[in-house]
Amino acid sequence: MQTYTVALPVALGYIVWLLKNQKCDRDANSRGTMLLLRVQLIEYHDKYMRLGEIPSYAYQNFCEMYDAYHALGGNGMVTKMKNEIEELHLKQKER
Repeated sequence: MQTYTVALPVALGYIVWLLKNQKCDRDANSRGTMLLLRVQLIEYHDKYMRLGEIPSYAYQNFCEMYDAYHALGGNGMVTKMKNEIEELHLKQKER
């Protein structure tokens, strides 16, 4: 019984420490992913606003990246960019 009263708190403490480290890693990965998405969204925005139109495949990619970015907690200026992209003419695939 004495072994359990010593080993159990040590084991639980180690598990809590592992979980905290995993959370920090997940948070850092999420933040990095969000920043990479923001860079790509800005590049899309700048390119297609300059062109004045956006292909449907690029529009779909932009929307999916925006949704992922937003789900990770991003917002603000990228939401404004999304609204501007939505106002662009969708370029149809040439046949």
